[in-house]
Amino acid sequence: MSNTKNTINLGIQIVPKSKTFDTYALVDKAIEVIQKSGVNYEVTPFETVMEGPHDELMQIAEKAQKAVLDAGADEVLVYYRLHIRKGIDVTMSEKTGKFKSK
Repeated sequence: MSNTKNTINLGIQIVPKSKTFDTYALVDKAIEVIQKSGVNYEVTPFETVMEGPHDELMQIAEKAQKAVLDAGADEVLVYYRLHIRKGIDVTMSEKTGKFKSK
């Protein structure tokens, strides 16, 4: 389901498997891709949530997966969660903004 006009939320959890590389260091490679993408994002202990157009976020997610494999992971498990509305933007701040500490 492509929604190129509206903002959506995409949560991505990348779980690398490697016999020789540190898991956190490999996950950091995925987060670096997201950070450099320019989209609004939030890193949590379990996943990273991005905000933007569907197609752009999926491209970033694919680059993040590739970065983890290129960094030495033997394989990756990738879990996606999408929040999409018909004709209306979805923002992270509407969900969690009231809980942010000042």
